[in-house]
Order: sequence, then structure tokens, then C-alpha cells
Amino acid sequence: MAAYIFADIEVTDPKGFEEYRQKVPAVIAAHGGRYLVRGGACEIVEGDWRPGRCVILEFPSVEKARAFIAAPDYAPLAALRQRTTNSRLVIIEGYAP
Repeated sequence: MAAYIFADIEVTDPKGFEEYRQKVPAVIAAHGGRYLVRGGACEIVEGDWRPGRCVILEFPSVEKARAFIAAPDYAPLAALRQRTTNSRLVIIEGYAP
């Protein structure tokens, strides 16, 4: 069953984050992931949550999503993201009716 990584990102260092933004797509793809949402416009319709840059990635399974987050080839990019943003990430299990 598919799984999703949802990220709410507040970019604090745009120049530094640009390197992450350019390098991470290849690593995501190498782990079977793909972008569903990549920082598009976000409209608040209810509640007081004020997300920053929203990203949704799809992976074939929760295990693949976890493997991507823990992957040695992603580690330097994760460190770069953590230095250049305030980020909140969650893995969400997909739904199959």
C-alpha cells in the first residue's frame, strides 16, 4: 500500500535551501518516491494552522518511505534541509478501500 511523506517547511536560508531543492529529486526517485505536491499555493480553509512550504511525496510503501528517510545517500541532504529550514515531516500510511 502506498505511503506518503508530508512535509511542512519554513525556509530560513533560501540560498542554502536551493542546493537541497536541486539535489533531492534524484534521491527521492532513486528510492521509488515521487512528488505529488512541491511547494504550490496553499489555502487555509479551516483552523489556525499556518503551513509554510508544503511537500507531499508518494512511496510504494511505509517501509520504502522510512528507508528513504534513513538512507545514507539522503543523510547529507537531510542535514542541509535541517540547517536551512524549520521542518515538520510525517509518514502517512495510504488507504485502500
